[in-house]
Amino acid sequence: MSFPICETCGTQYDAAAVPPAHCPVCEDDRQYVRWEGQAWTTHEALGARHRLRLEDEAGLLGIGLTPSFAIDQRALHLPTDAGNILWECLSLVTRDAVAALEARGGVDRITISHPHFYGAMVEWSEALGGVPILIHEADKDWVRRPSSRIELWSGDQRRLSDGVTLLRCGGHFPGSTALHWRDGPRPGGALFPGDALQVVMDRRHVAFMYSYPNYVPMRTSDVKAMRSRLAGYAFEDVFGFTSGRTIIGGGRACVDRSFDRYLAAVAG
Repeated sequence: MSFPICETCGTQYDAAAVPPAHCPVCEDDRQYVRWEGQAWTTHEALGARHRLRLEDEAGLLGIGLTPSFAIDQRALHLPTDAGNILWECLSLVTRDAVAALEARGGVDRITISHPHFYGAMVEWSEALGGVPILIHEADKDWVRRPSSRIELWSGDQRRLSDGVTLLRCGGHFPGSTALHWRDGPRPGGALFPGDALQVVMDRRHVAFMYSYPNYVPMRTSDVKAMRSRLAGYAFEDVFGFTSGRTIIGGGRACVDRSFDRYLAAVAG
């Protein structure tokens, strides 16, 4: 028995003698099945050909895969007043990465923005001592490897502390979540939006897409609802989904300009 990992989206599935015939995450119209057809790997096989890259991301510990794998998201270690949070997950866990996290005080909980970044979240939880994994209940049906470590939250907000709030943005997935850290990592605070709003290549704007790889725009009603849910939250920085996709300084203004630009474009 092994825990198969999809080669295209990086999602780890429950134990099976043989891999599933299909990956529902990739067959969904927000994602895609690779041109050569469905393929699977295992955690052990992935570790034999990839390593985890540990790097500084504007004062935070960032963790990514080298060479890139699947969607190529990065995880971030957030030392907040709500405890130490691992934001997002990857498909591979290594001893070096766990040791690096422990050297920074460990991890008290894992929080994940949406199903495309679930990765090997249960594997990470177990490696970090069985810490809870917070995901929005609207996306619970996308969990491929069930675990008692997974905690579902509901509604549009979940306050983890005075300074840390999870915000349901919706749009990309019904439960797509952003994390707002009022006091860090730099003065002015930061937003960690996953793919609910994605930092684009110019690093001066964000994008709003139902499907990023298939170029399906987000509905205007979802974008307007997201704007309303983010209203009143100040932040200077926006940490995007992958290494380097970060807006340092003026992040709130960049997001507001992007809302205006998108809504004007789709109104046409």
